[in-house]
This record gives sequence, structure tokens and C-alpha cells, in this order.
Amino acid sequence: MTNPTAPEPVGSFIDAVNRHDESAFLDAFGPEGSVDDWGRIFTGREQIKAWSDVEFIGAHGTLSVEEVSSEGGEVVVVGDWRSGHANGRSRFAFRTDGDRIERMTIREG
Repeated sequence: MTNPTAPEPVGSFIDAVNRHDESAFLDAFGPEGSVDDWGRIFTGREQIKAWSDVEFIGAHGTLSVEEVSSEGGEVVVVGDWRSGHANGRSRFAFRTDGDRIERMTIREG
């Protein structure tokens, strides 16, 4: 069975995460991009990088995509997250603007 593919720019973002490509990961966000990780908000490249260094790219995280859908103008990806920081089924909701991510919201899948 083939994993579902997320539309762009989310698909390329997930590929960058799974390659642990910090530059591509950070470049995927717009200038005011943000991450909402279970209610903790990180806005802008510097804050996102500091969070990611410990909990995302720096934790060698990988996401095995299981479901992709569109809800309320967002791309929603549910999958199995594995890293040195946290593990388990997670829901990632992406709000995009053109080819950039405005916001990534992480919750339990």
C-alpha cells in the first residue's frame, strides 16, 4: 500500500522533515510563519528553529503519512511521528499561502 501524498507545499515540507533538511524545513515557512505545538506557539524563523532544534529536526523526527485531507482551507496530515523527543500518531494541520506555510498546528492524531 502506498502512503497518501500531501499537496504542495506540504508534500515537499514533509520530504524535507524526513530528510532532516533544516534549511528546507525553515524555508518552507513564510516570514511570519508559526508552529502551534499543542498550544505552544513559535513564530518566525528564529523561534521555529529553536523549537525544531530540540523537538523536530534536531530530534531526527520522521513522519509516516497515513491520511491526507482538506478541512476548512487547511491541509491535514495524520501519521506516525517518530523522533528522539516524542512518538505517536499525530495530526498536523497546515495553513498555506501560495508556496509557503503560514501555520503548522500539531495535535494528537
